Amino acid sequence: MSAPIVILGVFVADTAYRADRMPKMGETIMGNSFKLGPGGKGSNQSVAAAKAGGDVRMITRLGKDAFADIALATWSEAGVVPEIEQTEDSYTGAAYIFIEESTGNNAIIISPGAAGTIDVPFVERQADLIRGASVFMTQLEQPMPAAVRALEIAREGSGVTILNPAPAAELPEGMLALCDYVTPNESEAESITGLPVSTVEEAQAAAEILLARGAKAAIITLGEKGALYHDATRSEHVPPFSAGAVVETTGAGDAFNGAFAAALAEGMDPVDAVRFGCACAAISVTRPGTAPSMPARAEIDALLAG
Repeated sequence: MSAPIVILGVFVADTAYRADRMPKMGETIMGNSFKLGPGGKGSNQSVAAAKAGGDVRMITRLGKDAFADIALATWSEAGVVPEIEQTEDSYTGAAYIFIEESTGNNAIIISPGAAGTIDVPFVERQADLIRGASVFMTQLEQPMPAAVRALEIAREGSGVTILNPAPAAELPEGMLALCDYVTPNESEAESITGLPVSTVEEAQAAAEILLARGAKAAIITLGEKGALYHDATRSEHVPPFSAGAVVETTGAGDAFNGAFAAALAEGMDPVDAVRFGCACAAISVTRPGTAPSMPARAEIDALLAG
């Protein structure tokens, strides 16, 4: 049995409200629609990785409530093995998403709940699992000290480490040196490096800074322009795939990261793994939702073959 992909991250239940406008303080208005669904970058990435063919373990903290039931059902359907702690002292994370009907603009409040209490002792209780991973991946939605410690533990094993630095935040000194791959999008790369990233050439310049700060390789996702793979010996622009009309781009980055991790776990060349990730993301944006939009392995293979 090969070693699993291990993902440390956050689950939140997305509660999305559509209305013509935001209510004023003290006012109640009628909404046009409501949708409840699974969210959180780590959770979305675990679903993407499992559906892309990976043996995935998801590390997080949940409450004991109805939103935790959604998390467990989402992972069960995708084939993700939960390696979690549930607490009655807090609640499962939730996000309030207001969407303005006429423009699609949104305003979001995230309350991480139990996932906001993920700390170094919690990570150390999962040390054997993290150390034994073929691929370990984390993001920046849980507290930073936990992410850093998990990367340190993963480094003690023989697996590959991936940091998806989202949402953008200032990275502690030395954190990138723990990463085989760092996978920001354009705005995250700009935030970390201070350089503009709107072209492939600008992405290469930003990637050079990420390498200078210790990362072994940088992959900058460029939306409709595909992705850049950049390490000390090669720099390759992977063009985007088209899988149909774009419906929703929200989960595209998570689709890419999950599929990229699954491809690396299989031993795929990193540039081929980037291509695999881009194909997964291209399919995901043709469907609504985040976790529910993640494609099956056969769909990714078919797009790559076509």
